[in-house]
Amino acid sequence: MKPLTILAGLAGAALLVACANDSMPEAGEGAALYAENCALCHGVSGRGDGELAKDLRPAPADLTAITRRYDGTFPRAHILSVIDGYTRMDTPGEDMPEFGLLLEGPTVPVDVGDGKFSPVPRPLAALMVYLESIQQ
Repeated sequence: MKPLTILAGLAGAALLVACANDSMPEAGEGAALYAENCALCHGVSGRGDGELAKDLRPAPADLTAITRRYDGTFPRAHILSVIDGYTRMDTPGEDMPEFGLLLEGPTVPVDVGDGKFSPVPRPLAALMVYLESIQQ
């Protein structure tokens, strides 16, 4: 095995160990963040019918139908990138604000698909867990 491959593997393992001290947040933790940051546009129920929704174009997405839009699978990595703003640079006209405070704090290891874990700030992970819990 090449030295760089070994070092990369050790660095990844160290990163996961560093975040392993915190467990995954529960949906209730994310619900509080949702109420503070998202409900005004996406609505209390997450259906895109918040108080400000009537004035927004495009209209806020129905967050209870994410899994349905992705053929029955909740797209964790995609959702994290939408919330943290990473995908906004590819979507002209996207009006969703950036949530800098969701990117701060300790990280937790999140399974983003296919058994791949990524260190994610706890508030961002909590919001993702909440959104996953309201899928219909």
